[in-house]
Amino acid sequence: MGKRQHHVVCMAHPIQGHIKPMLILAKLLHSRYNFHVSFVNTEHNHRRFLKANGPAALAGVPSFRFYAIPDGLQQADNPDASQPVSSISTVVNKTFPAPFRKLLSRIKIEEDVPPVSCIVSDAAESFVLQVAAEIRVPVALFWTSSACSFLGFAQYQKLVDEGITPLPDASCLTNGYLDKVLDWIPSMKGISLKHLPSFLRTQDIDDPMFNLFIQRINILSNANCPIILNTFQLLDKEFIDELATTIIPSPILSIGPLSLLLDNHHGYADASYSIRSNLWKEDSHCIPWLDNKPSNSVIYVNFGSITVLTHDQLAHFAHGLLNSMKSFLWVVRPDLVEGESSSGTLIRHLVDDSSHGRGMLASWCDQDRVLAHPAVGAFMTHCGWNSTLEAIVAGKPVLCWPFFSDQMTNAWLCCEKLGIGAEIGFMSNGEVRSEEVERLVRIVMEDEEMRREVRKWKTLAHEATETRNSSSLLKLDELVNHLTSGTS
Repeated sequence: MGKRQHHVVCMAHPIQGHIKPMLILAKLLHSRYNFHVSFVNTEHNHRRFLKANGPAALAGVPSFRFYAIPDGLQQADNPDASQPVSSISTVVNKTFPAPFRKLLSRIKIEEDVPPVSCIVSDAAESFVLQVAAEIRVPVALFWTSSACSFLGFAQYQKLVDEGITPLPDASCLTNGYLDKVLDWIPSMKGISLKHLPSFLRTQDIDDPMFNLFIQRINILSNANCPIILNTFQLLDKEFIDELATTIIPSPILSIGPLSLLLDNHHGYADASYSIRSNLWKEDSHCIPWLDNKPSNSVIYVNFGSITVLTHDQLAHFAHGLLNSMKSFLWVVRPDLVEGESSSGTLIRHLVDDSSHGRGMLASWCDQDRVLAHPAVGAFMTHCGWNSTLEAIVAGKPVLCWPFFSDQMTNAWLCCEKLGIGAEIGFMSNGEVRSEEVERLVRIVMEDEEMRREVRKWKTLAHEATETRNSSSLLKLDELVNHLTSGTS
């Protein structure tokens, strides 16, 4: 009898920024290590995938299959919009377990499918630890943000113990309270409260999101399974070492940047490589526009899949970009502006009539392809971890406008630790000034020292992924050894 094929179930957190790295990891396991993959989405996102990418987009291949489970939330008014992070994050471990177990039972009786032999789950879905124990298979948890943000979230309990959080009153958001520098995190020397993940900015000791992350860190510190990070050793070594010695006794596996690993080590004949992960339809018209622009002349603007702007913020960003006299490519999701179902119409008159061909709007795009384009000189970003890594991979300086959660910590990493960007101050009232946008756009587009630093990190990212003995590929092999440890 031949050795049976390993079968991994990948449970993604139902948010674009979490789905993308999980899907890349699943494709690597499928193409490089010959795993049978069952990839689990929510029904809401499954429908969005099909609408954005076509009715056959999730047909997969015989050994790479997609499944959908209900999320327990009411159907959104706008079926194309992202669900609120707070809603989806607080229900997953309550509403997902029963349909997930039911799905595993369904998969078990499908023809031509090997038995489930392991599970890789987003760290947010901690219920999977219990499910894996029930069916006696190895499990690994995927923290899809940065190591430094992990360390930032891990400070929440101490902030409570020290009487720092919850905030005494609302004035703490504006009176300099958040400028307090913390002196107890060796690898994050000089970091202040304003750059720790943003859920600490609460006056309520029972704040759901704040307490959710205290619980999540406690679970991960006792999970007794590998913790996966989409990063590379040299980028996050200080943070990983501190996590390993103070918080996480289990193996911490830095296996990124995953996009580079997939490009360098997938099977080129593997049909899973072309499966897309976007929840919005991609607009390819921006590429010919970039083709006609000089090298390093365009600033690319994308605030990610969740960030929502007010009308006032939108206007200040638009005027700042226009007044900088730099060309720009701006991704404007249909739900980017608060209370609007079609954001593009709000800014098109600001851009089309005033930019004289310097401005281009797109509804969504292939971000890796755009950042790699020689015309793009810098990236204005919300500092989600995927976007931060993609900027490093492409060697592009960043102009950071962190919106919430881990983005504040990632912005600190880019600007203070790595020296590859500048930050637009995020005030408690969300105020943005066009003059500051204009000034900082010019800095990140013209600063040669930033450009040298990000090129250095780009080189190190490629070195971590390219060869058989590169650090991230060795960690990926370690993950595979764990996932196959319970099968023969």
